[in-house]
Amino acid sequence: MKFGIDRLIAEPALRRPLQGRRVALLAHPASTTASATHSLDALHALPEITLTAAFGPQHGLRGDKQDNMIESADFLDPALGIPVFSLYGEVRRPTDAMLEHCDVIMVDLQDVGCRIYTFITTLRYVLEAAARLKKAVWVLDRPNPAGRPIEGSSLRAGWESFVGAAEMPMRHGMTMGELARWFVRRFGLDVELVVIEMQGWQPDVHPGYGWPVFERSWINPSPNAPNVHMVRAYAGTVMLEGTTLSEGRGTTRPLELFGAPDIDARAVLAKMTQLAPQWLRGCRLRECWFEPTFHKHVGKLCHGVQIHTDDTSYDHRLFQPWRLQALAFKAIRQIYPDYPLWRDFPYEYERDRLAIDVINGGTLLRQWVDDAAAKPADLDALAQADESAWRETQREVFSASC
Repeated sequence: MKFGIDRLIAEPALRRPLQGRRVALLAHPASTTASATHSLDALHALPEITLTAAFGPQHGLRGDKQDNMIESADFLDPALGIPVFSLYGEVRRPTDAMLEHCDVIMVDLQDVGCRIYTFITTLRYVLEAAARLKKAVWVLDRPNPAGRPIEGSSLRAGWESFVGAAEMPMRHGMTMGELARWFVRRFGLDVELVVIEMQGWQPDVHPGYGWPVFERSWINPSPNAPNVHMVRAYAGTVMLEGTTLSEGRGTTRPLELFGAPDIDARAVLAKMTQLAPQWLRGCRLRECWFEPTFHKHVGKLCHGVQIHTDDTSYDHRLFQPWRLQALAFKAIRQIYPDYPLWRDFPYEYERDRLAIDVINGGTLLRQWVDDAAAKPADLDALAQADESAWRETQREVFSASC
């Protein structure tokens, strides 16, 4: 298959409209060609393209910032001599001064298919800035490695944030190019948008179900996204960031496991199975022990659960990571009614709302966990309504792009 960047390189006709225009690239370490050349270098080598600037999202153009909320600075690229502007430093949105350097903003970001992953919020902000200043946006499309499944409640009105660009469910099932088209329509943006689509992407095909395994190397789009198995679990495990439980940062399997020093993971698994066994399908859950070398519970032995999507137990159609993780919270709340589950700290610079609510785009999930009378069927009904509505939105975007 061919990603958008590979088609742009292979097909001169696609890049002909760029002649005489100044181009800035928004990229990160996973922005590479099929030959593993970084897109910045690949574009610089094309005679039709005048590369005048670059942008880096959260974790930086080089991906060197390990944790969340660690800002990157602007710098001058030592090889190309062009300015590299941080969109996760002093600003989150491109400024007028930054965009004076270009006529076209080219976006080549590998996403992971989850609303909270901040690259899609950065995409929205770029589109809005481009519309205001009459710049063009070209999206070089890439696979959604989580595939097409949709899951989770949608962000509620008034809960927009840097980890919640708009009212989509946690697992949105679309690519960056498709989301760009939706943002333009949803917010009525008057912007020149060009999407260089992929060729040969098969999101429903084994074994990758979204990612072309054996064809393309996996390169971390952020430091704690080390493989496709993390991506599959992420729409659920990312919620752990809003809790006192470890999400495995400081281990070799971040965001594929959860645990804490003061829980009995075996009892939690048993309670999850009792409450909603149908939410545990499509993966293998394994009791485990781990000791984080940094982040939450550093240096403490944690009892936890690892979510395996890397063997024959994995079923792409049945796996529901958002429900699975919600069920783990519910089980912990029932076993330990007074457990200090929700972590109270400024999350992505939101200081007046609980992190778990910012992550979920509303209070719905937390209230369901904390309500002793609430059943799995109650959360399921709320989520299914949102999932159905988004599925219709997805169909409309696909129809419009045909």
